[in-house]
Amino acid sequence: MDLPASTIDSSKQARFDEKKAYVPQEEQGKAFFDDGREVELLHFVYGHPSIAEIRGSPQKVLEAIDEYGRTKKYLMNVGDDKGKIVSDLIAEVKPQMMVELGGYVGYSALLFGDAVRKAGGKRYFSLERNPEFGAVIMALVDLAGLSDVVKVVIGSSADSIRLLHSQGNLKHIDLMFLDHWKPAYLSDLKLCEHLNLVTPGTVLAADNVIKPGNPPYLEYVRSSVEEKKKAYDSEQSNGIDVKSSFGRNADMYKEREGEEKISTEAKGNPNLVYESELVHSYEPTGDPDGIEITRCVAKSD
Repeated sequence: MDLPASTIDSSKQARFDEKKAYVPQEEQGKAFFDDGREVELLHFVYGHPSIAEIRGSPQKVLEAIDEYGRTKKYLMNVGDDKGKIVSDLIAEVKPQMMVELGGYVGYSALLFGDAVRKAGGKRYFSLERNPEFGAVIMALVDLAGLSDVVKVVIGSSADSIRLLHSQGNLKHIDLMFLDHWKPAYLSDLKLCEHLNLVTPGTVLAADNVIKPGNPPYLEYVRSSVEEKKKAYDSEQSNGIDVKSSFGRNADMYKEREGEEKISTEAKGNPNLVYESELVHSYEPTGDPDGIEITRCVAKSD
């Protein structure tokens, strides 16, 4: 299906500064994460000659992570170009409660957690499935002095959302950043709709919608209420063909985490009205990518 053209004018997009580019991602078939580099990063940051100045400064921790990505090994971070899009959104929305799905080594938790605190927010939940990555996030968050705002939850995104909701720790999401297993973007959004965590006023920021892409998610957030109701009533709303939609990216966590499964029991709320737009930007390597910004603006009867 051809997706509607819903983009911000890319002619206004700034050029990528090649001087700040990360080293390239490894070639297909070679590991580009979960091969020990994440713990190596932790040693790099804590062993940095400027550790005294880094301690207590989110910005300097981010600079140290970027230094590793530019001089040592590729890291699949959001980077500062796409990061600025979301940071500006945080300054606009001023979320009290922000959730990220997929934390990796904590780059986004540091950047956005700091922005949430500066905007007067109370909590930034970083949901990360891999316990080793979660430990790296917590160590860097502590180093940056953000432990009062950023809380890391280890487990699958769907299970963590349900847990936080059942505990009463997550009653509404003001802003959500999606950057985890790509096939779970849509099912986790529908779960949040089902739990009434996403309501008019919620804003979503979805990473990697160009590289590697996420057609099922984009189709959903750009669809009308009528189109979503038709899929909902046909009981086909969660029928994602993971392999055909995502290719090799569908299995990127399989070796360590086992077979990934999409949470399909929640069909979402097709009555929510979204306005969505694509903001073009770059990966930290300089490869073109974009953030899909989606605003829940109303609820249809």
